[in-house]
Amino acid sequence: MKPEEFYVRLADLGFPLTDRQKEQYERYFELLVEWNEKINLTAITEKDEVYLKHFYDSIAPILQGLIENQPIRLLDIGAGAGFPSLPMKILFPELDVTIIDSLNKRINFLHLLAEELGLNGVHFYHGRAEDFAQDKAFRAQFDIVTARAVARMQVLSELTIPYLKVGGRLLALKASNAPEELEEAKNALNLLFSKVEDNLQYELPNGDPRYITLVEKKKETPNKYPRKAGMPNKRPL
Repeated sequence: MKPEEFYVRLADLGFPLTDRQKEQYERYFELLVEWNEKINLTAITEKDEVYLKHFYDSIAPILQGLIENQPIRLLDIGAGAGFPSLPMKILFPELDVTIIDSLNKRINFLHLLAEELGLNGVHFYHGRAEDFAQDKAFRAQFDIVTARAVARMQVLSELTIPYLKVGGRLLALKASNAPEELEEAKNALNLLFSKVEDNLQYELPNGDPRYITLVEKKKETPNKYPRKAGMPNKRPL
């Protein structure tokens, strides 16, 4: 997907980009490729592929009508090079975005990226999702949590649901849809007082299938979740 195709498709879908936004996506691409030589950020570095599989893929929740351009608090867990939250932030500048990532080198990249792109209302924290979720400044503070290809739902739910306000939603972006994955996660979702509300299927412009699982938090998360760092992965609920 060439940048021009990206612009045209977004305009056709009702999201015309300003020159400023086009410049931000372009600079994002340049910095991603430049920094990828120092630290491993992505295996995808061809321009057309970055625009399709990183930028277009990341803004899917907006294109699917799941997020509005309002100052809602959005947390992105394990965002790596900023996906999906920062491409969404460029498109919807009103979003208030927080990223937690366990690798400090990636956080350094994100700080530089946000500065270069002139992004306001973005916050980056280095550490484990399990640890921040027990901090009152983070726990039950977010309207939306996003996670793109981070972990199976059984594990992901414990890492993300505690951050949501009651009524808040987890948007899990995935490249494959295994019904057994949601079946496996039933116990975890019940223990965390949350429920799968929808499992959207759509295609990227090249025909690749994609899925977004929507999980809503129904009640406050019991204090014991999430368990200590590493436990959700080692012994899923």
